[in-house]
Amino acid sequence: MSGTPLFPFLARGAAPWTCRNCLQQQQRRLKPSYFSSYSTKAPRIPRPKRPKKVLLAAAGGTLAAGVITNVSDDAKHAYGAVQRTSRILTVLAVNINDYRVALKQDEAPDYDAILKTCHKRCAERTLLVLEKNGSIFIKLGQHLSSLNYLLPPEWCDTFIPLQDKCPVSSFDSIQAMVLKDTGQPLDDFFSKFEPLPIGAASLAQVHLATIKETGQKVAVKVQHPALDEWAPLDLALTRFTFSTLKRFFPEYDLTWLAEEMEISLPQELNFELEGKNATRAREYFSHVKNTPLIIPEVMWAKRRILVMEYVTGKRPDDLEYFDKNGIDRDEVSAALARIFNEMIFGTNAPLHCDPHGGNIAIRLNNARKYPHNFDVILYDHGLYRDIPLDLRRSYAKLWLAVIDADEPNMRKYAYDVAGITDAQFPLFASAITGRDYRVVEKGVGNVARSEQEKEAIGDALGDGMLQELVQLLGQVPRVMLLILKTNDLTRSLDENLHTRQGPVRTFLILARYASRTVFDEQLESLSGSYLWPRNLLTLLAAWSRYMRVEMKLTLYEYFLGVKRMLGMEVAPM
Repeated sequence: MSGTPLFPFLARGAAPWTCRNCLQQQQRRLKPSYFSSYSTKAPRIPRPKRPKKVLLAAAGGTLAAGVITNVSDDAKHAYGAVQRTSRILTVLAVNINDYRVALKQDEAPDYDAILKTCHKRCAERTLLVLEKNGSIFIKLGQHLSSLNYLLPPEWCDTFIPLQDKCPVSSFDSIQAMVLKDTGQPLDDFFSKFEPLPIGAASLAQVHLATIKETGQKVAVKVQHPALDEWAPLDLALTRFTFSTLKRFFPEYDLTWLAEEMEISLPQELNFELEGKNATRAREYFSHVKNTPLIIPEVMWAKRRILVMEYVTGKRPDDLEYFDKNGIDRDEVSAALARIFNEMIFGTNAPLHCDPHGGNIAIRLNNARKYPHNFDVILYDHGLYRDIPLDLRRSYAKLWLAVIDADEPNMRKYAYDVAGITDAQFPLFASAITGRDYRVVEKGVGNVARSEQEKEAIGDALGDGMLQELVQLLGQVPRVMLLILKTNDLTRSLDENLHTRQGPVRTFLILARYASRTVFDEQLESLSGSYLWPRNLLTLLAAWSRYMRVEMKLTLYEYFLGVKRMLGMEVAPM
């Protein structure tokens, strides 16, 4: 069973790349419908004839509108903008009124059924508008479809079809965009360019191509051309929508979601920035030993075009591929834990904030020694953040307190990293760990998360903690929100691997990186010679705490290696 993140809406920055068959299905045209020659409708009554002048005036007006729309790009844009805006404003007004009427019936015996029906009606209206407007509204709908803990199931279930709605831009529009952005046609860059993309997402699609000068096979990521026209308006409409909802329903404030989109989306739409992020991450990990991470090399980039090395693999939840090729899923889990903990806790490390299953691939690499006979390929580097040093250090101390079940320090550092009060702390502790707070109090690394525990978290949110959760996420610093998102995504990836050792190893790996961060801070705080008695005692104490975690992880991994050599299964703890 797949892993269920505590905040799955944070776990999807974009839909995974779809397969070629899916893309072909999207491009098919529906066959015309045919109606029966028999009808149960009443006979049609002929309408009175209209005066010729009226008909001519109507025809003239229609013709004039058609001429204006066809002749003037500005007029076409204005007409489209009015359509998009009116759809949003209409569905917003109708839905708000619908909810106000439904909520007034809270004394009715069938109130729950009334509210559920209202949820469903409003969700279906909104779905139609999102599909008609397209552009970033598809991406927004994909976010909303996974807001399991913040939206009623009627909304989330209604929006699920949007997860597979990845628009495919025509080859002609891609050619025109490349010519506009570079001043040169595709043929000047590539000797071969596959017209049909190998994958598509809400913001972009990827084509295979061959570089003309070198003959190298590359992946070319191109933005959907229509996004440039509508993204600014659509972001403004999104902001207006959430602000209006807050005005009518102040206890349900989701404006932070629109604010985060306004920050993140322009970055994701800038492929030059994505190229720089990928190059920076590639350079950083070139100095991190024994990390099986592959980041495709970027050849060149423009704002809407990114040409990169073609590297492919299998999804991280393709367990059949792992078993067939002798790839140990426990080692894949450990590798992912090391990569993303390095990004969070490493000095000056860049943090990839969208590590969902569509942005990660695993491939067999027999050049590496078993059990690390694989590569982890990381794609889509559009959404990155740098964690401030003070926040990184406080976050490390928070995690060490969580692992040690040290509640006083957990509360202290929760306040330091996110301003979390004592009243909010139990919910925040569940947020960062994905565990029931009762488990956090006893130690999160001791037992795997059960289905009963997941249900308990969902029931608690359904019983009145939902509003607290909305308010909590609204006050958390944006960078912490993205760290929570990364935690949730990596936790989900790990659960989808169905590892045998449970959470013990991943928490020990986390503790290693967190303790290294604290150790570095303590070394930095020393002034003068390390041999001075006071400095020496501080150094020894810090070193012993760091080595305690290091030895625990080393011994545990040695234990796993012995078990593997003897052909024994490692039962989850």
